[in-house]
Order: sequence, then structure tokens, then C-alpha cells
Amino acid sequence: MSSSLSPPRVGFAGVGWIGLNRLRAIAEEGAAEISGIVDASTAAARAAVSAVKRYAPKAHVLDGFDQLLAEDLDGIVIATPSGLHAAQATAALQRGSAVFCQKPLARTALEAAAVISAARSYDKLLSVDFCYRTVAGVPQMVELARGGELGDIYAADLVFHNAYGPDKPWFYDRRQSGGGCVMDLGIHLLDLALWVLNYPRVTSVASRLHAQGKLLDKPVDVLEDHAFAEVQFETGTSVRMACSRRVSAGRDAVIEAAFYGTRGAAILRNIEGSFYDFVAEHCVGTARHVIASDDSHWGGRAANAWVRALSRGARFDQQAAHLHDVSLLLDAIYGKSV
Repeated sequence: MSSSLSPPRVGFAGVGWIGLNRLRAIAEEGAAEISGIVDASTAAARAAVSAVKRYAPKAHVLDGFDQLLAEDLDGIVIATPSGLHAAQATAALQRGSAVFCQKPLARTALEAAAVISAARSYDKLLSVDFCYRTVAGVPQMVELARGGELGDIYAADLVFHNAYGPDKPWFYDRRQSGGGCVMDLGIHLLDLALWVLNYPRVTSVASRLHAQGKLLDKPVDVLEDHAFAEVQFETGTSVRMACSRRVSAGRDAVIEAAFYGTRGAAILRNIEGSFYDFVAEHCVGTARHVIASDDSHWGGRAANAWVRALSRGARFDQQAAHLHDVSLLLDAIYGKSV
């Protein structure tokens, strides 16, 4: 592994669209030495090495995840199918590597708890790519909420409707994906709600999930393409979450996270159906103040923040325990016994 005077050595498992995006972001910032790269597609791994050769001359293709573990790396970025996340993250932590994992960390709360336990036991940094936290204006929304500027937050509405669907076959295999639109899109909304509200205790969860318009029985055993959930917290706050795939939205996507308090509101929403451009606003009555807008370069910020923390020698962060809170909500929405 790297010494305290050299950049951390980082490897990548999975370089599809999202993995390649994070690889480029980390390579271009230059805070880490990119080492081994693995992917189910050797051609994709080779293309990824070529894509970052200018910034990462030591990047090289490996035959599989076991070879990546054998590289004795400071950190591993995991962007493989969701069903592999928990096992791969645990294996990496046990070998002494910090982990930056694509969401979800695991398919169930039980799996998530095991990964978090491993990170704690081996005292390793564990982060999940909840990238919407890094959109310009979102940290300020958290400050408004936690600092009392919004007053008592009594309600939140969060939506993520996608006019399209995933293009990889594994997304449509429940064993590999762990779920449909809730696991893919709703998880970001649930994370935002918990983060902004500072993780209050959940008192009840109600949900309705559909597949091609049909209401699903629970526990859900098919992939949902539309979901609605209402979460009640001990603080009295009510959160409504809705998400969907291939919905007739009249645009590419509808994304919004709105938090309403007795003194004002904080709202994040996408601009003109964009997946990338957002505006964040602080609203009081009919007045609104733009906190930030036109930010389309946020995708790799969470990954680079993880690398910088790794460079500082960061170990297990107690905040990682909150990853279990997100998984518990997912289980409740799917009607799984917890």
C-alpha cells in the first residue's frame, strides 16, 4: 500500500457508464494513483485504461476481482452489478482496502449491516456514491434545515421520475439488482431525506408499488417500475417519496426534493427535464432565493471526496452506520421482514 507521503493506490471493479465516469473524475483530479481495473467485459476494461492513460499511466487491466484484491490497494471503487456489492465490498475491506461503492451498498439491510460491521472491524473508510448530496446548493439546504432557518420541518416531497429505463440486462434480474425503481432511483431520495433531516427515528412506513400498472403484493418479488411511499418520523415530519421508470413525464426526467418548514422551504429541482442541471432555492412565502443553479459537473465529486479523505489517512467514519438506515427504509418499502 502507499506510504503517507504518496497518493493512495486505487483500483476499479466495474467500468460501465457510471464506473468509467468515476474513473475519469478521479484520474483527472490526480489525487490518486490508478492501478488495476477489472470488468466483466475485457474490452470495456481496456477502453477504460485507454481513456485515462494521460492521467493514469500505471492503470492496467486485470482478469478478475481476486486479482484486484491481490494488488494490495489503499482503496477500491466498486461499480459492478448491485448483487455483487456486499460481497465485493466485504472482501476488499478484509484485505485492507477502503471502499467506495456505487449504490446500493447491499440488496438488504442485513447485507448492509454485515458490510458496515466489516468496515468497523478493519477500521477502513467506507463510502457509498450518494452523488446527489454533492449537487451545488444541496449542502446549503442541509445547513438551512439543521440550522433552524426553515423552522420545524413538518413535510417533505421527493420525486424521481425517469422517462427511460436501465440499458443493462442485470438491472432486470431481481437477484442481481435487488429491486426496481426504488433501489435504482428512490434510494437517492431516501438518502437525501434522511441526511437533510439528520436521521430521525422512523415510526412508520407505508408504500404502494406497481409493475406495468399492476399493484404488487408484499413482500415484493418482481421488479417495480413505479413506487409511492410515505415515511413518518418521530419528529412529526412526514416524507412522501415517488419514483418510476419509463413514465410518460413529457420530458427526460422529473427530479425534486422539497423540504417544508414553519419558517420556509428548501427545494432542489432539475431544470427542463435534465438529469444533470439543477437549481436549489430557499423559499419564504412567495419569495424565493436561488442558492445555486446550472451545476452539471457534480457526478464525480463524491468519489473525489472519498479519495481526498483516503489521502488524509481517514479510517472508519461513524457516519457510515447511517448507510444501514437507508437499507432499513428500502426493506420496509419492499415489505421485507426486518
